[in-house]
Amino acid sequence: MESVLPVLQPLTLGCSKNRVDTEHILARLEGRYSILPEDSSGKACDILLVNTCGFIGDAKEESIAAIFDAVERKGRGEVGKIVVFGCLSQRYGAELPELIPEVDAWFGAIDYGPLLDYLGAGADAGDMVRRHLTTPAHYAYLKISEGCDRRCSYCAIPFIRGRHRSVPIGELVEEAELLAGKGVRELIVIAQDTTYYGLDLYHRRALAELLQRLSEVPGIEWIRIHYSYPADFPEDVLEQMAVNPKVCRYMDIPLQHISDKVLSAMHRNVDGAWTRALIRKMREKVPGVVLRTTMIVGHPGEGTREFRELLGFVQEARFERLGAFMYSEEEGTFGAAHFKDSVRPSTKQKRLDELMALQAGISLEFNRSRVGTEVKVIVDGVSDGMLVCRSEFESPEVDGEIFARCDGIADPESLCGRFITVRITEADEYDLTAEVVSL
Repeated sequence: MESVLPVLQPLTLGCSKNRVDTEHILARLEGRYSILPEDSSGKACDILLVNTCGFIGDAKEESIAAIFDAVERKGRGEVGKIVVFGCLSQRYGAELPELIPEVDAWFGAIDYGPLLDYLGAGADAGDMVRRHLTTPAHYAYLKISEGCDRRCSYCAIPFIRGRHRSVPIGELVEEAELLAGKGVRELIVIAQDTTYYGLDLYHRRALAELLQRLSEVPGIEWIRIHYSYPADFPEDVLEQMAVNPKVCRYMDIPLQHISDKVLSAMHRNVDGAWTRALIRKMREKVPGVVLRTTMIVGHPGEGTREFRELLGFVQEARFERLGAFMYSEEEGTFGAAHFKDSVRPSTKQKRLDELMALQAGISLEFNRSRVGTEVKVIVDGVSDGMLVCRSEFESPEVDGEIFARCDGIADPESLCGRFITVRITEADEYDLTAEVVSL
């Protein structure tokens, strides 16, 4: 009689880097557990494996809420054991077991050996190339390094994840080949700082070389870059983007601010003039590039003048995509030790609302400029009679989508993961509507 495997359900909170960690761990558990999809709400499991985020206040609150929800499920008999790992438990490992004793085991975010050993996969955390995908089968995140050597005043990641450690190019190419074999067509390159890649291993910035090697993997058609730090930005990456058809003309580069005063307080190692020059260079070297950035409002030292300078810069730079969040004082960071959180919460919220209202208009203008154009898109899914698609200018989970009508298509679901051509017909500030031109 065939033995029945215990059921494990993963739950990943926080950033896409956490998702990659979950997928590596799940790959080591295949054959030992029946692994449920993350969205299997209402289904019982023997183990609920929760990967937490501990970056900023909102993320920590979300993780804590998810753990308490798991405790409630356990009380109802829907969950056997709760196992928690990741950034939150790495950061607060001494306090959490006493606060939430219903959790069966806590593990950190760096050494996965003890976690794998607890789950019966052996303490050796080697062979972390294989992946059990939790994204749609046609795209995957590729984490190229761990940790960070930066010391931004507001960020706790170096204290949680440790120093920067690049993954060798050969291992990343092997991982990309395995992913392509699973049907992945789009790679989203991620790290805490992707442009720092290679300095520890090769004593040079090697992101451009990595992009070239990844583009040679059969089956991979799109490669996009996230989380690029502006200081000492390697220009050969822009050259790859300009000439390599597989590297999307899309750059995620969190700038955080433009005021020299605030950038200095943030320890960003750049000033406003450098930032403006870098944005001009990106647009000149890669015509048509779409830039996504992140800004922080309410950092200590940001007064009315500094915030107005930030608004002026956003108006001038015309970022196609922009997200923002309010500064929160995080224990263990330079900011918490040396700055007073001097901006009132109501002022932070007002500034955030004003910044995002400005960006909404800029995003709408960009999207409307695309009406009438034909673009290559990848089909992510089908919803309400529409193909849900993205072009090279939209990254999954963070950007808008392109909805194309399924009129006359016999089996829309069969198009998932395929590239098609559509014509943009309508636009709002987030999403676009299109019609299919060719399959």
